[in-house]
Amino acid sequence: MPAGSVTASVQPKREVRAAMGRSHAIPRAPSTGPLADDTGCPILHVDMDAFFASVEIRRHPELAGLPVIVGGSRTRGVVCSATYEARRYGVHSAMSTARAVRLCPPAVVLPTDHEAYSAASAEVMELLGEITPVVEPISMDEAFLDVSGARRLLGSSGEIARLIRSRVRRELRLPCSVGVAPTKFVAKVASARCKPDGMCVVPAGGVVDYLHPLPVTALWGVGPRTAEQLRCIGITTIADLAHSPAPRLVGAVGSAAGTHLHELAWGRDPRRVLPLAPEVSIGAEETLGTDLFDRAAIDRELLRLADRTAARLRAGGRRGRAVSLKVRFADFTTITRAHTMDAASDVGQQLYQVARDLYDRLDRTGSPARGGGVRLLGIRVEGIVGAGDLPEQLVLGDRSHGWRDADQAVDAVVSRFGSGAVAPAALLRAAAVPNSAPAPPPRTGPDAVR
Repeated sequence: MPAGSVTASVQPKREVRAAMGRSHAIPRAPSTGPLADDTGCPILHVDMDAFFASVEIRRHPELAGLPVIVGGSRTRGVVCSATYEARRYGVHSAMSTARAVRLCPPAVVLPTDHEAYSAASAEVMELLGEITPVVEPISMDEAFLDVSGARRLLGSSGEIARLIRSRVRRELRLPCSVGVAPTKFVAKVASARCKPDGMCVVPAGGVVDYLHPLPVTALWGVGPRTAEQLRCIGITTIADLAHSPAPRLVGAVGSAAGTHLHELAWGRDPRRVLPLAPEVSIGAEETLGTDLFDRAAIDRELLRLADRTAARLRAGGRRGRAVSLKVRFADFTTITRAHTMDAASDVGQQLYQVARDLYDRLDRTGSPARGGGVRLLGIRVEGIVGAGDLPEQLVLGDRSHGWRDADQAVDAVVSRFGSGAVAPAALLRAAAVPNSAPAPPPRTGPDAVR
């Protein structure tokens, strides 16, 4: 095969062309054949396919082949992920779930389970780290790899990409697409073009021929507004942009954006793959299935979110001092409040108490919390530090150590039996308590977990 040719080594299993998110702007290009020349292509972009939905199908194999939507209920929520069978109907991310169901009446709609997705993401990143230590996760379901140092042991970049796809499918029972290219930008475009469940190698000598026929929306930084500005001056493809005089381009989108897009249009992207930096904040939020008016129901949701956030902190060996609460009401008014604790914590009960106090403050300051239902709740922890970096100071009567022991025991049970195996008793009782009926707040004593 000529050195400038481009091919996808594995044809997608389903002939579907729709996509979620920004990748929908990039035309699909599935094909078969031997690997293209991957000399000078050390960068891989691994992108999990319909990640949340794929995790749900892994847990519920009977859903394979069905249109599955993850996000809320059939009447409330936002689409977070959808199988390619659902995308045939025009379903895409960030769409309201109600609209998605109107487009795809036979869809199976599932609520989000962020603990399951976080656990699956950790599995994926751990596997990628076994290939090379130079892994840069850019979201829960995608990462860049620089395999320069792994090629001597594992083979060429293309062979490593095939190994990754094989291991992810065999060991994790999840599909992914992999782009192989000289730069991060081109590798990301390549992975998007070979979705779902595909692989594409873009040779160093074929980058310009690969990019130039694509629509200008395939470039990073070109959203609908920028695309319209470019269309007004006759630019619709990457080739149009690459050959556009600089003053014309700068006049349309500005100096910084014009220079950036011109470089990308010629495949020039000097950014290196940077290994994962520690998270600066960790949290969880939930769009509720129905608006909550009852304070006890709101407290239960705060407890659930605090436990999820604390579990993520402990899983990463982290603690945090600053706790912020996000509340969105039925009229979409959104309010945030924050509090900095005296010491960093990874204890769910401590985070819950701070969040509950912050919500009390909303009530006292005359916010809509008194008269409007709550649509969304979120808890986020900042001021993140390593748990091992903190000195332990024992305080007489301090119960946080007992709660941490309890949380760690829960972590051990969850790791063995799954996220639904153990929970605070208040959450186990929640389903039996109507939203409109007054109920006592969640218990916070040692007997509150069972």
